[in-house]
Amino acid sequence: QVQLVESGGGLVQAGGSLRLSCEASVRTFSTYVMGWFRQAPGKEREFVAATSWSGGSILYADSVKGRFTISRDNAKNTVYLQMSSLEPEDTAIYYCAAAFRATMTSSGYNYWGQGTQVTVSS
Repeated sequence: QVQLVESGGGLVQAGGSLRLSCEASVRTFSTYVMGWFRQAPGKEREFVAATSWSGGSILYADSVKGRFTISRDNAKNTVYLQMSSLEPEDTAIYYCAAAFRATMTSSGYNYWGQGTQVTVSS
């Protein structure tokens, strides 16, 4: 069983930055692909970014490329999402998730955190 706890969400003005963190309570953290998803009110959950166990293979949604950076620290069992140049359209609940294989599809992820709210004001 993998437990994931996100933190770092909050309210920020457009153009600002936030860094989300997700800590996993599992000894085999380094074997998991870690991803970030988000869900805005009235919309489906969408893929944001994912990183392989080593960080050597990274995927981004087109909507966040060049603005968001995913990284991980296996020694701390933590994955991060650095978000810059935030836009009101980035407002959503952000979830981290763990998978056995790299995928942009939410159904491919086996474990999910409870989510953290990010609100970007215009």
